Amino acid sequence: MHSFLRAIGFGNLKKNKEIDDLLNEVIEKPTRLQVAKDSNGNEFTEFSREFGGCIGITACGEYGDDGEFELDYYYPYFCGTEGATTAGVEVEKHSEKESYAGICDDMKLGVTLIFYLQNAADFLNEKSHGRKNFNSLTATLSALSLEGKILLPIKKSEKQIADTKKNSQNRNHLIAAAREGDEDAIENLTLEDIDTYSMISRRIVNEDILSIVDTYFMPYGIESDQYAILGEILTTSLIKNSRTGEDIYVLTINCNDLIFDLCINKKDLMGEPAPGRRFKGNIWMQGHINFEEF
Repeated sequence: MHSFLRAIGFGNLKKNKEIDDLLNEVIEKPTRLQVAKDSNGNEFTEFSREFGGCIGITACGEYGDDGEFELDYYYPYFCGTEGATTAGVEVEKHSEKESYAGICDDMKLGVTLIFYLQNAADFLNEKSHGRKNFNSLTATLSALSLEGKILLPIKKSEKQIADTKKNSQNRNHLIAAAREGDEDAIENLTLEDIDTYSMISRRIVNEDILSIVDTYFMPYGIESDQYAILGEILTTSLIKNSRTGEDIYVLTINCNDLIFDLCINKKDLMGEPAPGRRFKGNIWMQGHINFEEF
């Protein structure tokens, strides 16, 4: 059983037969069907079925010589609508199956962003038509979470908010210059990190770490597309899984100036989400490449 099925409202599935019945429903009654040639020249097929809002399950595989569909893998998905990466996207195939990871270097995060590609069949079709360069395309990100907490915001004045935004922009310019080999930029970033460390060391004696750190985005665990985040909630809504009736929170998050939608089972969220409050939790990052921009 895929662990993130719970995030889209399938938390009560326990037995293999229940999973098989669910996957048979996806394959027999898809809301979206995509076919493409995979990296080995085989006919790669994606069956996707929505279960309310933008949540659903995608089953992937190929048809055998006998005409029967052979399931290779499946995954739960959540399609976001808010925000898109500003950096170009590269795509790499996972080694064990015909699935793909999207990679982009977004200056705002300070780390290379890796996400699970939702529209693999679209990518394969674009590639088969001769397209080799995807660096000019953006991706719309979304995330699934299995646990999270709601935190109160840090009280800030208008001047502090403006200073934070200005400092963030300056840091992004320095990171971009440092990647081009600018030694002055590298030195300035090093001094800035030393100042930040000194400030935190001084304040941590009398303050809680979450009252000092406003937001963060960092890799989590051994999976390359999972992250631990702390970000501001911009909007909230509640949707329902049409098959199970479980309630799912959809939150729009601003994390290190990266905006994306996130879904989490209502049972797994501690606290009441509201705009202005903060979300703290672990996520599985997904995304679909916006080929229509090309």
